[in-house]
Amino acid sequence: MSEGSTGGAPRPRPGITRDTAFFWEGVAESRLRIQRCVDCGALRHPPGPACPKCASLAWDHVEASGRGRIHSFVVVHHPKVPAFDYPHPVALVELEEGTRFVADLVGVKANAVEIGMPVEVEFHTPAEGQTLPRFRPVTDAG
Repeated sequence: MSEGSTGGAPRPRPGITRDTAFFWEGVAESRLRIQRCVDCGALRHPPGPACPKCASLAWDHVEASGRGRIHSFVVVHHPKVPAFDYPHPVALVELEEGTRFVADLVGVKANAVEIGMPVEVEFHTPAEGQTLPRFRPVTDAG
């Protein structure tokens, strides 16, 4: 189970641009923001300057529920980067809102990950201070 104890190695920091700043500002506030086209309403992630459906440059964002299901996943074994624990499960999550999101998967052993598994976002701030979204399986107790 990978919970982020990396022996002190810093995680790579994400690239923040004018197109992604709103997303990272939301993450810092424990909010999962998804870009939305003002003209056609399409949601898109990762954020970008133009809508891939209608080419509009007008956009805003919505706050996602943070709930979804695993659509696909990989378990990274190599190359080993000191900032990550291995095996390292990474999930493609289909959010309730219909867009997909790639992030670390925690709280489950790599060999227990399943397509369709319900998950929810959590926000993790490692020692170096950059808050990151990651997903955790939903327990029946909720």
